[in-house]
Amino acid sequence: MSASIRHAGPVEQLAWLGQRTDDLLRRLSESEATWQTWIAQTAPENRFSARNLVHYWALRQVDLRQMQSELASVGLSSLGRSEPHVQATLRLVGSAIAAMLGSGWWPPQDVAGGVDEGAELLQKNAVELLGPLPAGRAARIMVTLPSEAVTNPSLIRGLLEAGMNIARINCAHDDLQAWRTMADNVRAAALNAGTPCAIAMDLSGPKLRTGPLEPGPRVVRLHPRRDAWGRTTAPAWGWVTSAQNPVTPPAGGLVTVPVPGEWLTRRRTGDVIKLTDTRGSRRRLEMTSRPGGFVVTCDNTTYLATGTRLAVEDDDTEVADLAPVEQSIRLSAGDILHLTPDCSPAPVDPQTIPRIGCTLPEVFDHAQVGETVFFDDGKLRGRVVSVDPDVLAVRIDHPPHGSAKLKAGKGINLPDTELPMSALTQQDLDDLTHVVEIADVVQMSFVRYPSDVEQLLDELTRLGDDRLGIVLKIETREAFERLPQLLLTAMRRRHVGVMIARGDLAVECGYERMAEVQEEILWLCEAAHLPVIWATQVLDQLAKTGVPSRAEISDAAMSERAECVMLNKGPYIDDAADALDNILRRMTSHHYKKNALLRTLHSWQPHSAVD
Repeated sequence: MSASIRHAGPVEQLAWLGQRTDDLLRRLSESEATWQTWIAQTAPENRFSARNLVHYWALRQVDLRQMQSELASVGLSSLGRSEPHVQATLRLVGSAIAAMLGSGWWPPQDVAGGVDEGAELLQKNAVELLGPLPAGRAARIMVTLPSEAVTNPSLIRGLLEAGMNIARINCAHDDLQAWRTMADNVRAAALNAGTPCAIAMDLSGPKLRTGPLEPGPRVVRLHPRRDAWGRTTAPAWGWVTSAQNPVTPPAGGLVTVPVPGEWLTRRRTGDVIKLTDTRGSRRRLEMTSRPGGFVVTCDNTTYLATGTRLAVEDDDTEVADLAPVEQSIRLSAGDILHLTPDCSPAPVDPQTIPRIGCTLPEVFDHAQVGETVFFDDGKLRGRVVSVDPDVLAVRIDHPPHGSAKLKAGKGINLPDTELPMSALTQQDLDDLTHVVEIADVVQMSFVRYPSDVEQLLDELTRLGDDRLGIVLKIETREAFERLPQLLLTAMRRRHVGVMIARGDLAVECGYERMAEVQEEILWLCEAAHLPVIWATQVLDQLAKTGVPSRAEISDAAMSERAECVMLNKGPYIDDAADALDNILRRMTSHHYKKNALLRTLHSWQPHSAVD
């Protein structure tokens, strides 16, 4: 709209807005015809939501910014919160414009119900998929269970007390027996606590990762702490324990040195181990007894390898098998890296062109020169410079300065490459037969096409399951670009949700786009009345170190707009769950979706005249 419309007078301005509203309503009807085949295949209970999703899609094909400004200038809804009830909002706006033009207030029949129904459906769908909302919170908390949840039921009890509502089991780790035990422990703890806790299981999907590297030397280093002048401020510490029955170190950060248990039984506090380390340096380690082993200290850096001789007077032994040092390839801008389909351990030789395996053979048939390749969540980036059936040559261009290490088992993303493969691997299909018995929700990884979703639905039908809820993990650019089609396909099943898997998605779409991408996913899912799980790196630093960053606190507060927030595992996961519960409870009274909730504020009090 040009500025002349507003200046022409209020009647002309309202008439223009009325015409624009009518045009948009016609677009909604046309969109239903365009998407009719997709809508018709959705479950009857999801049909209303499917139409609203299509309406929102049609609405967002138009630049509405000028219209929004004009609507706000006459005190009407600017359509900014219309996601759950698009048609009803437009019809109410049209009726209000007509009333302002003198036609009287004639709200369309049942339009208010349409406005209410959208929000109610979203809440109902979230409860049926993810479980009831805890009192005082507008979002649930999902926690990824670590392997220790198999043998440590108290860990699960602690998570429930901290606020966990959904336990996530990642099928990429552990095994069937471990998954069953974890689920049993969760259900037993939830029953004892008198609180519901759903179980979600994550299918692995096609693993696109770097292959193994040859193991490094079997060596450990004990090193003292020094100040800026190089003076020792604390000795080097280590933990000597039985190789046959090892005991966890009594303090974090202690390097473990395994030795024969018989030799260890003859040791006492005050013994001194004499040795020559791997560099030929003579060292003395003083021993202090602790349950299960000995803490040893030394004033100098000491390198110990498998087979290093240890002697206490005339009683000597050797260091038992140490784990090999994990190797890595150091890469800088301009370096060439060879990706190969051979996933046998690759050598680490600085004198040759570095190479590493790629776990997905399809890459070598479909990658093209010039396409982008990301490694390890974007820490390294390069472009394909040559393609051969046995090697893909990638020239590194990021980081532009310095270097970065590439290790085995790190993710590879090829956002420009079309890979014709299913999101369900044979392993996923095998796992799914057990998931339907164990879980309440199955989460589908690396979905990209509607055919991926169809395959999952067909497989669930084949297994005779009509109970399991499904969650589509949106973690590829293709999935984001096809989101309406993916949602409409998934809505053939009654209970559906979406996870915004922000790690891979940020790499594929670009970090600079991540904020708008997650907003658009939230909007479209709200239009479809489908619950959303906000995932990846929520309070990640807190879970791993015990100390949160300021930025992740703000991110956790923003996550309240989703129906569920996921935490990943870490040594301080209890603290992270407790903190997230606190943050979400505080934000619940301030915000819902895009709506600011204007509760009474007690932050600022009037001062007396004396003050």
